[in-house]
Amino acid sequence: MHSRIHSGQKPYKCHVCDKAFSQSGDLNRHMRVHTGDKLYKCHVCDKAFSETGTLNRHMRVHSGNKPYKCSVCNKYFSQSSSLQLHKQRTHSNRRPYYCPYCGKLFNTNGDLTCHVHIHTGAKPYSCRHCSERFTWRDQLKTHLLKSHNEGIWLT
Repeated sequence: MHSRIHSGQKPYKCHVCDKAFSQSGDLNRHMRVHTGDKLYKCHVCDKAFSETGTLNRHMRVHSGNKPYKCSVCNKYFSQSSSLQLHKQRTHSNRRPYYCPYCGKLFNTNGDLTCHVHIHTGAKPYSCRHCSERFTWRDQLKTHLLKSHNEGIWLT
């Protein structure tokens, strides 16, 4: 059974998403993702998770532990995926997203989408208190604070 790990054999396949595993226990744990069973609860905020590893990563939110360090700027991150995204966005010259209106290049699709609002005049951010609409999320945040005394963080 152990040799399957090294040989790459994965005979246990999820019937929902076709992900394969070398051990039956790994498949059983994976199935919780599909069933919605969340057996592992955070003792700080009661958020629940289907896998212990996900709970352990979540706990870094409360502990402030940031074990992943950027080798370029020495910034620390709580998740390896956040570090990889940081490197791509901050330290890479790769800009694969092209604005069809002006030709400007962007390194994320989200940055391009926000930029295109300049050309289209779109104002997707609306105030919940009045009829004001904004091109940028930061404009809405400033409006809420100044006009409605609502200092919140929008996600």
